[in-house]
Amino acid sequence: MSAGTSSASAFTAISQIEAGVLDVGYVDSGEADGPAVLLLHGWPYDIFSYEEVTPRLVAAGCRVVVPYLRGYGTTRFLSDDTSRNGEQAALALDTIALMDALGIERAIVAGFDWGARTADIVAALWPERCSGLVSVSGYLIGSQAAGQVPLPPEAELQWWYQYYFATDRGRAGYETYRREFAKLIWRLASPKWKFDEATFDRSAASFDNPDHVAIVIHNYRWRLGLADGEPEYAELEQRLADGPLIAVPTITLEGDANGAPHPSPDAYAAKFSGPYSHRTIEGGIGHNLPQEAPEAFSEAVLELAGRLPR
Repeated sequence: MSAGTSSASAFTAISQIEAGVLDVGYVDSGEADGPAVLLLHGWPYDIFSYEEVTPRLVAAGCRVVVPYLRGYGTTRFLSDDTSRNGEQAALALDTIALMDALGIERAIVAGFDWGARTADIVAALWPERCSGLVSVSGYLIGSQAAGQVPLPPEAELQWWYQYYFATDRGRAGYETYRREFAKLIWRLASPKWKFDEATFDRSAASFDNPDHVAIVIHNYRWRLGLADGEPEYAELEQRLADGPLIAVPTITLEGDANGAPHPSPDAYAAKFSGPYSHRTIEGGIGHNLPQEAPEAFSEAVLELAGRLPR
C-alpha cells in the first residue's frame, strides 16, 4: 500500500518494507506530499489504537504512517541471528530506519506508552527529523540507572508486572497467557474504558508475533538492569541517560483516568525547551488515549501540523 490509500481501507491491508533489521508491517494513508505523521503504539496495544485518529488526520491533508513495532503484528526480523532486543535505543533506531526506507525526511512523531518514549527519543536525538512531537504522559526517556532507584511502595505496586517478567515463571506465564495478561493491563490502565471483545481481539492478534514475548521480556528486564543491551546502542543509551532536552514543538497529553504508572506533568515540563503545552483530557480517559479520545489526540497533531480547521 502506498500513500494515497483511503483511510477506510488502510487498516485492513498491511504493507511491508525492509527497514534496518526489520521487515516492518505498516499502514500508509493520505497524500504522499502532505505533512508526514508517524504514529507509534505501545504495549500491550497495536496499530488499531490509531484507527480513528488516522482518518481525521488524512481528512486534514496529512500523510499518516502507523507501523507495528518490533515483536508485534506482521513486523519480522530479517535475520534469525539478530538479537531480540527491546531496549529503548533499538526501538528508536527502528523508527529512523523506517523513515529512511519510506523516504520521509521529517515528520510529526506521536505516540503513547512505548510509542511515546520512542517519539521522545526521536525528538531529542534527531530533532532534524522531527517537525513536532505529541507525547502521551510526557517525557518518558529513561535509563538503567534510573531503573535502580526505589519508589514508594504504592508506586512500586503499579509496576508489579515488571517484577513478574524478571522471573522465569513470569516469562512462561506471559508466553502462556499473553492475551489474558494484555486484557488485564487494558482494564487496569484504562479503568473507565468500556472496550468490547471484538476491539480487544482485533489488537490481541498482534501478540501472536513469534518475537513478541522475547521483545517484551527483554524490554522490562533491561530497564531493571537484569538484561544486557547491545554494544551498538551503548553510545545512544549514554546520551539518553543524561536526560536530553527536547526542543521541537511539543504537546503532551494525559488522560484524567490513566491507571498506568505515569509521571506528573509538573515533573517533566522543564524537559521541553521549545514551544510547549500540556493538556489533560477529561471524561474518564485512560492510558490508551489515542483510541479512547481520538479527537483530542488528532487535534494535538493537527495543531502542530498547522492543519486545524478554521
